Amino acid sequence: MTFAKIAQKLALWAGSPKTFLGAIVLLALWAASGPFFGFNDTWQLIINTSTTIITFLMVFLIQNTQNRDTDILHLKVDELLRATKEAQNAMLGLESLDLKQLEALRKHYQAMGQGEAKNLEGLEKDSKVDLNQC
Repeated sequence: MTFAKIAQKLALWAGSPKTFLGAIVLLALWAASGPFFGFNDTWQLIINTSTTIITFLMVFLIQNTQNRDTDILHLKVDELLRATKEAQNAMLGLESLDLKQLEALRKHYQAMGQGEAKNLEGLEKDSKVDLNQC
Protein backbone atom coordinates (compact mmCIF):
# COMPACT_ATOMS: atom_id res chain seq x y z
CA MET A 1 0.00 0.00 0.00
CA THR A 2 2.89 2.36 0.64
CA PHE A 3 4.09 1.94 -2.95
CA ALA A 4 0.63 2.90 -4.25
CA LYS A 5 0.57 6.10 -2.20
CA ILE A 6 4.09 7.05 -3.25
CA ALA A 7 3.33 6.21 -6.89
CA GLN A 8 0.19 8.33 -6.84
CA LYS A 9 2.02 11.34 -5.40
CA LEU A 10 4.91 10.91 -7.84
CA ALA A 11 2.50 10.62 -10.78
CA LEU A 12 0.78 13.86 -9.76
CA TRP A 13 4.14 15.56 -9.36
CA ALA A 14 5.54 14.19 -12.64
CA GLY A 15 2.48 15.34 -14.57
CA SER A 16 2.52 18.88 -13.25
CA PRO A 17 3.42 21.91 -15.36
CA LYS A 18 6.16 22.84 -12.85
CA THR A 19 7.89 19.50 -13.36
CA PHE A 20 7.70 19.90 -17.13
CA LEU A 21 9.17 23.38 -16.87
CA GLY A 22 11.91 22.04 -14.60
CA ALA A 23 12.78 19.39 -17.18
CA ILE A 24 13.00 22.04 -19.90
CA VAL A 25 15.30 24.14 -17.70
CA LEU A 26 17.54 21.13 -16.99
CA LEU A 27 17.75 20.34 -20.70
CA ALA A 28 18.62 23.95 -21.48
CA LEU A 29 21.35 23.94 -18.81
CA TRP A 30 22.72 20.67 -20.17
CA ALA A 31 22.73 22.05 -23.74
CA ALA A 32 24.34 25.30 -22.60
CA SER A 33 27.11 23.35 -20.84
CA GLY A 34 28.01 21.60 -24.10
CA PRO A 35 30.63 24.17 -25.23
CA PHE A 36 32.23 24.12 -21.75
CA PHE A 37 32.69 20.33 -21.98
CA GLY A 38 33.53 20.41 -25.66
CA PHE A 39 30.47 18.35 -26.57
CA ASN A 40 32.46 15.27 -25.58
CA ASP A 41 31.22 11.72 -24.99
CA THR A 42 30.89 12.20 -21.23
CA TRP A 43 28.67 15.23 -21.77
CA GLN A 44 26.39 13.19 -24.06
CA LEU A 45 26.48 10.20 -21.73
CA ILE A 46 25.09 12.32 -18.88
CA ILE A 47 21.85 13.12 -20.72
CA ASN A 48 21.52 9.66 -22.25
CA THR A 49 21.93 7.89 -18.91
CA SER A 50 19.68 10.32 -17.06
CA THR A 51 16.83 10.06 -19.54
CA THR A 52 17.13 6.28 -19.74
CA ILE A 53 16.89 5.88 -15.96
CA ILE A 54 13.98 8.32 -15.68
CA THR A 55 12.12 6.63 -18.55
CA PHE A 56 12.66 3.17 -17.04
CA LEU A 57 11.25 4.27 -13.68
CA MET A 58 8.36 6.20 -15.25
CA VAL A 59 7.15 3.07 -17.07
CA PHE A 60 6.43 1.39 -13.74
CA LEU A 61 4.94 4.54 -12.26
CA ILE A 62 2.61 5.04 -15.23
CA GLN A 63 1.60 1.38 -15.24
CA ASN A 64 0.76 1.51 -11.54
CA THR A 65 -1.32 4.64 -12.02
CA GLN A 66 -3.07 3.16 -15.07
CA ASN A 67 -3.91 -0.04 -13.17
CA ARG A 68 -5.34 1.98 -10.29
CA ASP A 69 -7.41 4.19 -12.60
CA THR A 70 -8.73 1.14 -14.47
CA ASP A 71 -9.72 -0.56 -11.21
CA ILE A 72 -11.54 2.58 -10.05
CA LEU A 73 -13.36 2.89 -13.38
CA HIS A 74 -14.41 -0.76 -13.26
CA LEU A 75 -15.75 -0.36 -9.73
CA LYS A 76 -17.77 2.71 -10.71
CA VAL A 77 -19.25 0.97 -13.74
CA ASP A 78 -19.98 -2.13 -11.65
CA GLU A 79 -21.86 0.02 -9.15
CA LEU A 80 -23.88 1.64 -11.94
CA LEU A 81 -24.75 -1.78 -13.33
CA ARG A 82 -25.70 -3.03 -9.89
CA ALA A 83 -27.90 -0.01 -9.18
CA THR A 84 -29.70 -0.03 -12.54
CA LYS A 85 -32.71 -2.34 -12.50
CA GLU A 86 -32.71 -2.89 -16.27
CA ALA A 87 -29.00 -3.74 -16.42
CA GLN A 88 -27.84 -7.31 -16.73
CA ASN A 89 -26.00 -8.23 -13.53
CA ALA A 90 -24.14 -10.88 -15.52
CA MET A 91 -22.01 -8.01 -16.83
CA LEU A 92 -20.41 -7.71 -13.40
CA GLY A 93 -18.43 -10.92 -14.05
CA LEU A 94 -16.98 -10.17 -17.49
CA GLU A 95 -13.42 -10.47 -16.18
CA SER A 96 -13.80 -14.26 -16.08
CA LEU A 97 -14.69 -14.58 -19.79
CA ASP A 98 -12.11 -15.54 -22.39
CA LEU A 99 -11.35 -13.49 -25.51
CA LYS A 100 -13.77 -15.40 -27.79
CA GLN A 101 -16.64 -14.96 -25.34
CA LEU A 102 -15.91 -11.24 -25.00
CA GLU A 103 -15.82 -10.83 -28.79
CA ALA A 104 -19.18 -12.63 -29.14
CA LEU A 105 -20.67 -10.38 -26.47
CA ARG A 106 -19.25 -7.29 -28.20
CA LYS A 107 -20.83 -8.34 -31.50
CA HIS A 108 -24.15 -8.92 -29.73
CA TYR A 109 -24.13 -5.39 -28.29
CA GLN A 110 -22.98 -3.87 -31.58
CA ALA A 111 -25.94 -5.53 -33.30
CA MET A 112 -28.26 -4.12 -30.63
CA GLY A 113 -26.79 -0.66 -31.20
CA GLN A 114 -27.20 -0.72 -34.99
CA GLY A 115 -30.82 0.38 -34.80
CA GLU A 116 -30.08 2.93 -32.11
CA ALA A 117 -27.42 4.64 -34.27
CA LYS A 118 -30.16 5.65 -36.70
CA ASN A 119 -31.85 7.60 -33.89
CA LEU A 120 -28.69 9.70 -33.54
CA GLU A 121 -28.97 10.95 -37.11
CA GLY A 122 -32.04 12.98 -36.17
CA LEU A 123 -30.22 14.34 -33.14
CA GLU A 124 -27.41 15.64 -35.33
CA LYS A 125 -29.83 17.68 -37.45
CA ASP A 126 -31.73 19.04 -34.45
CA SER A 127 -28.82 20.05 -32.23
CA LYS A 128 -26.08 21.08 -34.66
CA VAL A 129 -23.86 18.36 -33.17
CA ASP A 130 -21.54 16.75 -35.70
CA LEU A 131 -21.40 13.13 -34.52
CA ASN A 132 -18.72 12.32 -37.10
CA GLN A 133 -16.27 14.46 -35.15
CA CYS A 134 -17.02 12.79 -31.81
